[in-house]
Amino acid sequence: MKELLLGNEAVARGLFEAGCRVVSSYPGTPSTEVTECAAEFDEMYCEWAPNEKVAMEVAYGACVAGARAFCGMKHVGLNVAADPLFTASYTGVNAGLVIVVADDPGMHSSQNEQDSRHYALASKIMMLEPSDSNECLAFTKQAFELSEQFDTPVIIRLTTRIAHSRSLADIGKRKELELRKYEKNPKKYVMMPAMAIGRHIVVEERINKLTEWAETCQLNSIEYNDTKIGVITSGACYQYAKEALGDKASYLKLGCVYPLAVNLIKQFAAKCDKVFVIEELDDFIETHCRKNGIDVIGKEAFTLQGEYSQSLIAKVVLNGEKPTLDSDINIPGRPPVLCAGCPHRGLFYALKKLKVTVAGDIGCYTLGALQPLGMLDTCLCMGASVSSLHGRNKADEKNAKKSVAVIGDSTFIHSGVTGLINIAYNKSNSVVIILDNSITGMTGHQQNPTTGKTIKGDPTTAVSLEKLAQAVGINRVVIVDPYDLEGTEKAIKVELEADEPSVVISRRPCALLKYVKHNPPLKVDTDKCTSCKMCMRIGCPAISMKNGKSSIDFTQCVGCNVCTQLCKFGAIGQREGE
Repeated sequence: MKELLLGNEAVARGLFEAGCRVVSSYPGTPSTEVTECAAEFDEMYCEWAPNEKVAMEVAYGACVAGARAFCGMKHVGLNVAADPLFTASYTGVNAGLVIVVADDPGMHSSQNEQDSRHYALASKIMMLEPSDSNECLAFTKQAFELSEQFDTPVIIRLTTRIAHSRSLADIGKRKELELRKYEKNPKKYVMMPAMAIGRHIVVEERINKLTEWAETCQLNSIEYNDTKIGVITSGACYQYAKEALGDKASYLKLGCVYPLAVNLIKQFAAKCDKVFVIEELDDFIETHCRKNGIDVIGKEAFTLQGEYSQSLIAKVVLNGEKPTLDSDINIPGRPPVLCAGCPHRGLFYALKKLKVTVAGDIGCYTLGALQPLGMLDTCLCMGASVSSLHGRNKADEKNAKKSVAVIGDSTFIHSGVTGLINIAYNKSNSVVIILDNSITGMTGHQQNPTTGKTIKGDPTTAVSLEKLAQAVGINRVVIVDPYDLEGTEKAIKVELEADEPSVVISRRPCALLKYVKHNPPLKVDTDKCTSCKMCMRIGCPAISMKNGKSSIDFTQCVGCNVCTQLCKFGAIGQREGE
């Protein structure tokens, strides 16, 4: 049977069919749906972990106990999980351990374009890269077999286009497996220096065996057509190249991108007059080819930045353009904005009035950097707002009362807690604002440890942000409603003047949550409107100017009343009859 599946859905199906028992992940676009879809199978235990490091360690513990296990994350999440990853390479596994990392060429929803293939090389862990949904499913199943055969974790690398595109996949049945017997073996599993020295030898021997396997494995395939042009590629780039070049080129599609075969690539290159390496982001395959004396054309012809396309490949390889449709319509740009009724909008407006420096973090609220709010000064990585604020205030104590950090509830649990502990322990006069919108917003409304619900929506313990802040040594904890502009501004101003660290919790559920009941939409009385545009200063997408007067789109407005607090002429109010 075949089904049309997203790449992420296909991976989840592969987990199910492979007999995976334990799934632990942290949501991150473009990897999120793997775990969401896996949670639909009752045969697998699935969870959202507080962060990727925890998820990796949970999956590792499960595999040592004898259960096939999985964790998934986006590329920057692998940075967080790198500590256990590198040592898991030394210990190996008991039952299979599979890790999905989804890279984001083009940075559709990410702060950088890192190439996760380098992690496979650095940790000396096998990495597979599927090129469509059917391969996502098949590679996931085979990854568990390879993990157990070679006693290694196996990484599957996705990219945004593979994760979020649909194609047909062959559906099979679940493979029910008993727990593998665990045998106590400190030399294998306890990585203190004496044991680790011995395990490093095992890792190097394993890489040699994996390289031999890669020379003849079916995951690497050759398609000979016209041998004037040869293409070495993998993943989404294989699809682009096939569409751009068709039968005008021969292809070596690498399903195993680490370790890379040597003789197979040499044999393919020897039969082609000219060989192109087509790979997004870094010159990973190209460097391997050059290291082994294989003459290829790579990044001197292709870019190191962003996604590739069929037209780009055709232009570079064939020196021609693929036909495209042009339009004379001048379509205005639509940059991302905070949603109508977003609680973060009121908080940022209050901060703007206070004229403070804002250390930002990863989440919906990152959009507060955009005009007309323009209230983020920095954004580095998950949790960095809290730690960097501490560093800023230690470096410039005179201006400590003019700076704050903002961080979401899920991000705070992910990696903001330790930064707050540092603030309390090392005594900086810092104000940390936790934007508690009752959900993990940016990645699509996943539960987190503060919401009181599991991935399946079952009730569970909810972490109290205020009690947690107090427990780590913060004496001043204030809760504000960001829809109340004056109250929010006053509360933050008081905390900035305090001579000790404090936490402000900006608490209001995400406007898109299904259980949130909105007020009726608002309406502008054009007779009272003076065209002062004060209501435009909050950047609400429901508000615009028409015929020189303010106008509110009733299909978007949720009646949050933030704009009514800005209008000094009483021009904004409830719609007639409501």
